Amino acid sequence: MEITATEFKAKCLKLMDEVAKTHETITITKRGKPVAKPSPVEPEEDSQPSYFGCMAGTARITGDIMAPIEGEDWEACLGEEAHFYEGLGTVEQTP
Repeated sequence: MEITATEFKAKCLKLMDEVAKTHETITITKRGKPVAKPSPVEPEEDSQPSYFGCMAGTARITGDIMAPIEGEDWEACLGEEAHFYEGLGTVEQTP
């Protein structure tokens, strides 16, 4: 599409929307000579993909997630989790 600079100035925003929608380049002329070519900008590919929301809809909740687990004795509740800290110098030796 070819358009004069005066017409482009009057319809600039509308023409930019049209370029974005149709991906057609516009040639702007001044006194019959081409002076500019607004063209659509292609989306740049991210160097790092966005992981936000990529797992949406993939998990299922089954049962009551707020109820306590019956019949399960957790090591932290029983005081038997010391083996996780061995070698770190943080385990207190009990007599």
